[in-house]
Amino acid sequence: MKNEVLVETSARHVHISREDLDTLFGPGYELTNKKDLSQPGQFACEERVDVVGAKRTLAGVSILGPIRSSTQVELSMTDARSIGVDAPVRESGDIRDSAPCKLVGPKGEVELEKGVIIAKRHVHMTPADAEGFGLKDKDVVGIKVTSGGRSLIFGDVVVRVNPNFSLAVHIDTDEANAAGIRPGMKGEIVK
Repeated sequence: MKNEVLVETSARHVHISREDLDTLFGPGYELTNKKDLSQPGQFACEERVDVVGAKRTLAGVSILGPIRSSTQVELSMTDARSIGVDAPVRESGDIRDSAPCKLVGPKGEVELEKGVIIAKRHVHMTPADAEGFGLKDKDVVGIKVTSGGRSLIFGDVVVRVNPNFSLAVHIDTDEANAAGIRPGMKGEIVK
């Protein structure tokens, strides 16, 4: 397969601001790195919070570090619908006019007026990767995945280029399940 790229499943998670971390876990609290992720400097934390929607609660949702400037909750469409949240499909970081929810931690609660999104499919790559693929930041491509009986092409995959990235496609759990994605699977970039 040419133009290969690792396909990773991004499960539900929360990116947290300093202010909200202090409210949920106590003033000055520091996140605990449980496991480094594929993107340099990113890590899954020991800490978890409950995400409360209009219908129900998702208990024990992972926080990803490091701390961000704004709190953002990334859910699959199934997650969002199941808790009664009308979350838009957006690129990570774009929380304008996004959905509200409540976060509950061991020391407090935070009512988010916005911040819940369904992350747009995206492929992380370095400038050298992008040049090799003939792509640039914000291009939109497809990712062809071949798996036993569940092969498909994911469309609308946004190219994100940064020298600090590691080459990988990120899709959510709904998308990964639809294609039968397993750890270590690769996909092909199609233009």
